[in-house]
Amino acid sequence: MNGVELFLLGRTLMKIGEEALPTDGLGDQPTGVRTVLIVVSDVRAHPGSAVGEIASRTGLPQSAVSGAVARLREAGAVVTEPDARDRRRLLIQPAPEISGRVEEVRSTSIDNALATALGSDDPQRVAKLVALLEELAQHLTPQALTRLRG
Repeated sequence: MNGVELFLLGRTLMKIGEEALPTDGLGDQPTGVRTVLIVVSDVRAHPGSAVGEIASRTGLPQSAVSGAVARLREAGAVVTEPDARDRRRLLIQPAPEISGRVEEVRSTSIDNALATALGSDDPQRVAKLVALLEELAQHLTPQALTRLRG
């Protein structure tokens, strides 16, 4: 596998992941799922950050980060508080308790999305692929990105 093939595999996996996420009852959202997931991942890695700091680390536009934070706050995934040093800035923290929406997203299986992508609903084939993805995820954590950038 070369870098191009790895990149395309990653893109395919992102699309399958997006398809696996529950969207019932959300309606049209101005901020994409990918942006929200990037922002929530950054907030979990860097609690107490301001929107501008998240934008700098993720490479997302500040307006996209603000939209994602609003959506995450509405879902109960993050909380915000004014910065004690600069009341104009909001600091974003992971919510102290997991909301129902966050629990629903985290507990949704990828099996159906994988079966659709594979064009097969063979449960053994899907289970084998899920196990391979779980093993890969154990080795390639979000911290791997930090090592790549550092």
